[in-house]
Formats: sequence, C-alpha cells, structure tokens
Amino acid sequence: MATATATAADEGGDAVFSDLHPDIIKSHVLTRLDGPSLGTAACCSTTIRHLSSDENLWSNICHSTWPSTSSLSQFVGTFGPSSFFSHAYPMVTAESNLSLRSSSEPPPELISAVDIYYKNKVIFTKAQETETVSGWFRCSPFRIDLVEPKDVVPTPIKHPEGDDRCTEMMSEMTLSWILIDVIGRRVVNLSSHKPVSVHRHWLTGEVQVRYASVLGAGHVQCEIVVTCGGSESGEMHVKEVCLQMEDMDGMHLNGKESLVFLQGALEGKKGTGKNRVQHGQQRFKDYVEMKKERKERKLRTEGVLDTFCVALGVSIFVAFCCFIICR
Repeated sequence: MATATATAADEGGDAVFSDLHPDIIKSHVLTRLDGPSLGTAACCSTTIRHLSSDENLWSNICHSTWPSTSSLSQFVGTFGPSSFFSHAYPMVTAESNLSLRSSSEPPPELISAVDIYYKNKVIFTKAQETETVSGWFRCSPFRIDLVEPKDVVPTPIKHPEGDDRCTEMMSEMTLSWILIDVIGRRVVNLSSHKPVSVHRHWLTGEVQVRYASVLGAGHVQCEIVVTCGGSESGEMHVKEVCLQMEDMDGMHLNGKESLVFLQGALEGKKGTGKNRVQHGQQRFKDYVEMKKERKERKLRTEGVLDTFCVALGVSIFVAFCCFIICR
C-alpha cells in the first residue's frame, strides 16, 4: 500500500484518504475520534462505515467517555456498545414522556453510572445499583446518593473563593448520569451535561452545583446535586452527589411516583446529541418559567379565595347584628 501511495506521488498525483490501508484507518485514525465524530465519519463512505461499525472500537469509546461503565462491560457488550452510546449520549427530548402509561413492568433494579469531569479530567466516577421493589423505596422520597454522609472524594482542584470565581470555575464541570435498566435493556442520560445553577453558601463556603433534566412533558424535574467543600490544604472535595425528583410545586416525589417518570424517560425518544447542552438549558429555562407562572397563578387564586372568605365572614357578621337589633 505504501508502494502504491509512493507511486501515485511519483506520477504527480496526490495521495488520497481512500488509498490508505483499512487497518491503518482503523488503528491510527478512527481510534482518535470521539463518539459523535466517529458517527459523522461513518457517513463519509462505505469503507469507513464498515470500519466504524466495529463494536470493539465503540466499546473503547464508551469506556473512555464514561469510565464508570468499565465495571459494566458485560452489559455494554450485551446491549451493543454502539447502540449503548447512541442511547446514552443524547438527552431526553421534549416529546419524551408524553404518555405516562407503560405496557411493561417497572424495572426491579436500576443502575446509575455517573462521571464528573473538570476541564475534561475525571474527578469522580461510580456505578451503583438501586433496587426498586421494596416498600421503603416506593413510599419514601426518591433519592439516590452516591457518596456516604461522612465520606468525601478528594480532587486535585483548588476550592474556589468568591461567588464570581465559583460560578466561572464550576461552569467547567460537566456531569453524566446514565440510568440503566438491565432487564429491559434500556438506557437514558438524565443530566444536562453542564450546570443549570451554581450556588455558594455564604457561611460554610460549600458550593452546590445543580444539573437537571425535565421529564413528564415538562411537569417534573429530575435534579442532580453535587456539593463540594474545601479541605484544610485548600483542595476541593466532593461531599455529595445525589439524584432526586421534584414536581412543579416544589414537592419531592416518592419512589413509586418517580419510577413512572423514569420508566417513561427510559422508553421515550432520545435526541440526536446535536446541541444537547443548549437544548437542555433551554428546556430548564422553560420549566422554571412555567413553575413561576404556576406559582403566581396559585397565589392569585388563593388571594381571590381569601377575599371571598373575608367578604362572606363580614356578611354573616352584619346579618347576625341586624338580626339581633331587629328582633
């Protein structure tokens, strides 16, 4: 192949990409691409499409993109690495979860594969199983905690000082929370990838970074909270990584209610992955606006009811006084 390329150059022609041997393309070119780039490259030619369909290639991409899936190699292999990536990379779409009724049984177990990056370097990674059949899970407020209350995960990052520095720094932190239904062979990414809000506590200096996705046709928020604190040496450590569900009234859903929306997200449509951060941020802004309008409408309704009750009470009092006087 090298001789053919050299001959083409000697004849005054330019060596083209298709002149390369497939093994060279596969081992020296395609292995350097991330998932979206590899998917795009597969559309260029029949040869590249065939080479990019290698599941070992996609398996390496999945494990490099989400190190937490390294312990789930058997499931990723059974699901199909390329199919796993195509389901786990994009966010849930606005059309997802339009129907809350599902023909299938709720999953008895869910696996969370979570990875947190800061400036493209992993600072937290973990895979954890959560059972969903016990009465405790179904009746208690839904919450998945990945860090034990008294544990911390150290990082090499300096803890930010000041609100402006905090917001600027945390905007570089990205998170992926992949929820996996092993039995149903379904996967969904519940994170907005980048933070939707950053809040620094004025007294303790702890930073709460929030990620979110909107489920249930825009009526439920799946919220991921990452709490970071500072150590004595000045480095930042992760104190909390949790997932919870909240409705538009700010009430936390229990396990049974949350499972309905999560199942809808697992079975629902996924996006293409293009502009996923912008779409996720816009959906969250729309949700916050809807929540604000709902709260204002509720306050107006309560105000009207309060006025009516006061007027009714005054009318009854006046009528009673008139009855006493005219008796």
